Order: sequence, then structure tokens, then C-alpha cells
Amino acid sequence: MKLFPEQCRAARGLLNWTQGHLAALAGVSRSTIKDFECNRHALHRATEGLLIRALENGGVHLLAAGTEGPGVRLKARPVP
Repeated sequence: MKLFPEQCRAARGLLNWTQGHLAALAGVSRSTIKDFECNRHALHRATEGLLIRALENGGVHLLAAGTEGPGVRLKARPVP
């Protein structure tokens, strides 16, 4: 799956995470996320995988780019 800058920002917004929080969970620098989200540079494949894993473990589903473009949504939470 390819992660898009807009998708990364949206996922962080749904999770109420800062760039620094995502960076810490993914094991990358905050500047890497900042530069990616601002379209300053693309991610290396390994870095992209780390971000995807952190976001999905945090509770979002990243939706592949289809006819409507990439997306993100919260995972269903178990009902107590």
C-alpha cells in the first residue's frame, strides 16, 4: 500500500496525534514526517511501512487509492 501525505495528516487527525507522537511510535524523526506531509520529499519504502504500521496499530484503516482517491477511517471499536 502507498501512503499519501494527505492520508497521513488525516490519520493523525483522527487519532489526535502530533507529528512527534507518530514519529516516536514509528521510530523515525519528526522532520521526516513533517517533510513528507508538506510534500518536500517521498518516503523510503521501509519508512513508509513503519508509518503505516504505527497508524494502523493506533486504530485507523488506511484505504487504498481507488476511483475516489486514498482515504482513512477509524477501526470499529468493540462494544463493551
